[in-house]
Amino acid sequence: MALSDVALCARALVMIGAAPISSFEEDVAEAEIARMLYASVRDGLLAGYPWRFAGRGCWLSRLADGDGAGAGSTKDRSSLFALPRDFIRLLSLENEGGKIARFELRDQAVLVASDSAYLSYVARLPEGSFPAWFDMALMARLAAEFCLPLTESSTRAEYLFKRAEDQLREARLADAQQSTPHAIDDFSLISARG
Repeated sequence: MALSDVALCARALVMIGAAPISSFEEDVAEAEIARMLYASVRDGLLAGYPWRFAGRGCWLSRLADGDGAGAGSTKDRSSLFALPRDFIRLLSLENEGGKIARFELRDQAVLVASDSAYLSYVARLPEGSFPAWFDMALMARLAAEFCLPLTESSTRAEYLFKRAEDQLREARLADAQQSTPHAIDDFSLISARG
């Protein structure tokens, strides 16, 4: 079942015994706290792990030639590329020649010593596309974050943070099982055994 941002917050509020909300614009403490914390908690959770369900890739558009500093030696010709609007975390950069090892993230852009760049990244997705295991981890984390400002109970908040870590661990495991593991193609110890 696809949940909206408000529905995720409402369920997190119920988890701590608070009244659920039906809008971020309600004139109650629960809505104000949810409005203030939701986006940063969601983005932090997405950025904290290379989620397969949120993985995206694209060729980047060049903004300008760089100054040669930061992405390589001063002899390198550097280019500045725009990051996608839904960018949260860089996973890798490649060009036609393979992986780009040296780069520098700048405000909504990346500087690389290359004329082209393919970005693999974690994207900010609409809430309706989150899998159930991520919804559960996000709700648990939201409940932990909402707890202290709403209940002023540090013991309860501590418990909820531990529970959120457990949910996050389960979500990572579920996400990891959504594709075939990478095989080790060339490992010198295996070939040495003869």
